[in-house]
Amino acid sequence: MDLMPWRLPLAMLVALCVDRAWGEPPARWHPVVAFGRFLGLFSRRLLTLAPSAALTAGAVIWWVGALNIGVLAALLETSLIYAFKPWEGWVGLLGCALLLGLLLKPMLAWRMLSDEVGAVERALAESLPAGRARLARLVSRDTGNLNASQVREAAIETLAENLNDSVVAPLFWFMLAGLPGAAIYRFANTADAMWGYRGEWEWAGKWAARADDVLSWLPARITGLALLGLRPPLMGALWRQARKTPSPNSGWPMAAMALRLQLRLAKPGVYVLNEAGAEAASGDIARAQALALKAMLASALMLMLGAAALRGGL
Repeated sequence: MDLMPWRLPLAMLVALCVDRAWGEPPARWHPVVAFGRFLGLFSRRLLTLAPSAALTAGAVIWWVGALNIGVLAALLETSLIYAFKPWEGWVGLLGCALLLGLLLKPMLAWRMLSDEVGAVERALAESLPAGRARLARLVSRDTGNLNASQVREAAIETLAENLNDSVVAPLFWFMLAGLPGAAIYRFANTADAMWGYRGEWEWAGKWAARADDVLSWLPARITGLALLGLRPPLMGALWRQARKTPSPNSGWPMAAMALRLQLRLAKPGVYVLNEAGAEAASGDIARAQALALKAMLASALMLMLGAAALRGGL
C-alpha cells in the first residue's frame, strides 16, 4: 500500500501543531518577511511611474517574485520526496511529512493572529487609548476616534478576514498544489497587503490586488461557510451581507462571524454587517476566537481529506 498520498495531510497537521506550540519563526528566517523585503525593494520606484508603466511594472515584479518562489518551493518539496523515496512505509511517510510540515508552517499564522486579537481586549481592560493603540497594529484604518465597541468590532473583523488569509487559503492551495501553492498564495497576499490600495497605489498595486482576489475567492467562501456552521437558515443572509464590503472576499468570513455571534460589525463610512446585531462588548472577542478556532479546525480537516483524495489516498 502506497502511503505517500498522505504526506500532504500529515504535513498540514505538523504545520498546525508547530504553529500552536511555537508560533512564528524569527523574522530573519521568516519567508513571508522575505517576501515583503523583496516587494519593498520596488515600492518607492513604482510610485514615481505613470499609470500604464506602474501597472505593467507592478505586474512584472509580481510575476518574477511568484515564479521564483514557486520554483524554489517546488525544488524543496521534490527534494524531500526523493530523499525519502528509499524509505518505505511509515518511516518514509512520517519523515517526509515532518520536514514538509516545517516548511509549510511559516505560511500559516493562526496562533499569532489569535494572540494579537486577544491582546486588543486585554489592552481595552487597561484603557480605551491602549486598546486603540493595540488595534492599530492590526488594521490600516484610523483608530484614533473609535469607541470601545468599535475597537472590538474591528478586532473581530480582522480575526475573521485573516482566518482565511493566514490559515484556510494557504492550506487550500497546499491541498491543490503542495508547497508551491501555499508559498505563491502567501506571496500574493503579502503583495496585496503592501500594494493593493487605491489612491497612490491605484495602478502600481492593481495587479497585486486582483491576483489576491482571484486566489482568495474560493477559500474565503470556504472560511465563511465554516464560520457559519450547519446553519442553512442563515445562508441567504450570509449571501446578502457578504456583498456589502468593497472586497469580493473579505465580506464572507466577516459576515459569517457577525451572523453567528449575532453582532453588528462595521467599518465607519464603508459598510455595516448584520446591522440588527448587538454592539460588540466585553467577552465577544473571546467568543469570536473560540468560533474561529472551531472553523479553522473544521476547514483544516476537510482540506486534509481533500489532499489525500486528490492523490489517491482515499
